[in-house]
Amino acid sequence: MQKLRFIKDINAPAWCVYETMLGLNDKSTYEYWARTFHPTSTFAGGWKKGDKILFAGIDENGKKSGMVCEVADNIAGRFVSIRPYGLLDGEVEITLGALAGSWTGGRENYSFAGQNGTTTLTVEIDVPDDYVEYFNETLSESAR
Repeated sequence: MQKLRFIKDINAPAWCVYETMLGLNDKSTYEYWARTFHPTSTFAGGWKKGDKILFAGIDENGKKSGMVCEVADNIAGRFVSIRPYGLLDGEVEITLGALAGSWTGGRENYSFAGQNGTTTLTVEIDVPDDYVEYFNETLSESAR
């Protein structure tokens, strides 16, 4: 697993970027942002520290798939940390054994630093080796 880091300045206040990315007032704003990774990406669950949250989409076979995660930390408007601990296969959550996935044990951290109406978004994500190229291309492109 490798830790990747991406930084993007966004012309909006930190609280606005935070609310929009998490879809706190309108889930479609999260889905708009997350479609960078998959066109049907969505989430189910809460954003409070300790909440279980599912990140899922529909795969090429029409089946729901994704990750089972815990919100490891959430400092409103400033920081969110997500800890993957399993995979979603249809309606089945796989959280034990080799099938739980190579993402287990990693973190996704999002930091929102606002100054003068601009937010510096820093994304640090632990990525399994076989996904590094994909995330470098995907997140680098969206950071432009």
